[in-house]
Amino acid sequence: MESIDKIKPIFGRKTETQAPINVSIAVIRRLPRYHRHLGELMRQNRLRISSAELSKLMNVTASQIRQDLNCFGGFGQQGYGYNVKYLYNRISDLLGVNEDYTAVIVGAGNLGRALAASHMFDRRGVRKIAMFDVSPELVGHEVCSLPCYHVSQLAEFCRANHVTIGVLTTPRDAAEAVASALAEGGVRGIWNFSNMELAAPNDGVTIQNMHMGDSLMMLCYDLKNSEKDKSDGDKK
Repeated sequence: MESIDKIKPIFGRKTETQAPINVSIAVIRRLPRYHRHLGELMRQNRLRISSAELSKLMNVTASQIRQDLNCFGGFGQQGYGYNVKYLYNRISDLLGVNEDYTAVIVGAGNLGRALAASHMFDRRGVRKIAMFDVSPELVGHEVCSLPCYHVSQLAEFCRANHVTIGVLTTPRDAAEAVASALAEGGVRGIWNFSNMELAAPNDGVTIQNMHMGDSLMMLCYDLKNSEKDKSDGDKK
């Protein structure tokens, strides 16, 4: 079974709720989905939910949900189900939502601006504090209500402001140099949208390489195969 040593908040500080060793990476990857659905239930003022009800929302079996949550202590009560707010808060702890992480966005193009304008960060406990670019038209001004600095100041700024996460939306040919500057500045997590597969500059840095084109191709694959299945069914 593929496992990780522990689920701290992704970039390293210890939290009140911490995962045991040998938790499957598949379970860990479902935690953000639990968090999202539980957040929606809280907005609907739901107080509790059963594993059967949650399974319908997540398209995961009730048995799988119970197994997943039992990895972290269970959180439920037989005949009662799960207290929505309590479970949401515990999963928030596991995911590091309450750790007050800070982020900078490097690259103030269309994607960088879209991410800067998104509420996604704030809702997950990450504060955006600055953007970086090389364009004279942007440097020294605010972009999406964030101050924009020259990328040459990146390492120094990150070190001085104890930045945790660097969001990388630069062109491919600048990605490695920017990742190195982020690591030099003490950044421990890089969310990479540069379409270049980056390796961690050192052992203290975690990288998530995002390839939106891969997701699009998987959608195309699913469409092609669903059409094939339909065609095969029509022939029977």
